[in-house]
Amino acid sequence: MSQPTDGKLNRRDFVKLTFGWCAALFATGASAAAGARFLIPNVLYEPDRRYKALKPDDYPEGITFLPEIRTFLIRNGDKLRAVSAVCTHLGCTVNPSADGKGFHCPCHGSQFDENGAVVSGPAPKPLPCPAVSLSRDGRLVIDASQQVPPTQALVV
Repeated sequence: MSQPTDGKLNRRDFVKLTFGWCAALFATGASAAAGARFLIPNVLYEPDRRYKALKPDDYPEGITFLPEIRTFLIRNGDKLRAVSAVCTHLGCTVNPSADGKGFHCPCHGSQFDENGAVVSGPAPKPLPCPAVSLSRDGRLVIDASQQVPPTQALVV
């Protein structure tokens, strides 16, 4: 950078100096932003796996589909249990069989018995059975994070 003898900058040197300072400020700001972002933890907020359903008396005898959580609630007298409606093959929603004694997957033909065990088809595992309990206000709580044996039911 050549400076004139009178101490003033010419136009070209002023533009170079301004561009240099802008680039330095941008680099400093980007580094500070990256450092601040590094200090913020990466947190994945997943939806709660517990679902609060209605009161037990609100469900009729037989199978009721809960579309919000893709689960079947099965009432047999005073016993309530839940079976996942998500096929273990590719995640399709299974349907109750016409005879009401099991489930079938419309996508690839897997067949499950009333306990969710695989009878036939490409499904590698049985349908999981989430835990069913009562909350303090008397409503059902279906907890998909806890799996129970298919024979376990809530007696109300």
